Amino acid sequence: MDLGIRGRTALVGGASAGLGRASAERLAAEGCKIALWSRGGPALERAADEIRTLHSVTVVTIAGDAADPETAAKVAWQAERSLGPVDIAILNAGGPIASEATQTDSAEWRRSFQLLAVTPIELSTALLPSMRKRGWGRIVSIMSSGIRQPIPELSYSNACRSALQAWLKTIAPEVIADGVTVNGVLPGRIDTARVATLDAARAEKDGTSPAAVRARMEQLLPAGRYGRPDELAAYVAWLCSDPARYQTGTFVPIDGGMLRAIP
Repeated sequence: MDLGIRGRTALVGGASAGLGRASAERLAAEGCKIALWSRGGPALERAADEIRTLHSVTVVTIAGDAADPETAAKVAWQAERSLGPVDIAILNAGGPIASEATQTDSAEWRRSFQLLAVTPIELSTALLPSMRKRGWGRIVSIMSSGIRQPIPELSYSNACRSALQAWLKTIAPEVIADGVTVNGVLPGRIDTARVATLDAARAEKDGTSPAAVRARMEQLLPAGRYGRPDELAAYVAWLCSDPARYQTGTFVPIDGGMLRAIP
């Protein structure tokens, strides 16, 4: 199926690995020009080289820490300077540290809120005027199932991503008439380095092994396995597509049936 986005420019956050990289690869496969951004380093440059080689599209990189208040403006400016107006923005960043809800820290609250709420809000705000003026735009946020069903010990993530969701839901009806859609995906247990780190932390706390934690989690999943990053990326690409022009303000779980409640 032709998604109708060949030649579009996509800005993808957290793109050096995991769900960000998988989303960038999927959009590149559709013929998009890609601006990858993360904290930078060899992994980001390697991702750019591999995507460029595999899909023969223009790929640029931007280094920026989403926990830094200056990053949103810098990333938006560099992306548009390098590739022109941004058509697609994938909001994505690594998760904050794990913490029990009764043992949180004020400094980490500020850092996490900047990382997961303020920076993506400011980045979207910077990009939206051009999207609306041109009559076409896609904002897709890679979030967490924790905004639907809070995950134990991920207090910062549950709360800060929920704030972002509320803002995205607020702006979605304000921009749809201008051809801009705003949606999110809620990953469940996807096989990424982030989930492996969480499994390792749980294993240490329980006095067991990461493999044992994973096996226990897989038994609880209706799909019987962790998801693959490309399975989530396929839906991200759909939300970015031209045929998805009438879908906005939605937050769809990609979780192998993990969430049982009716939305």
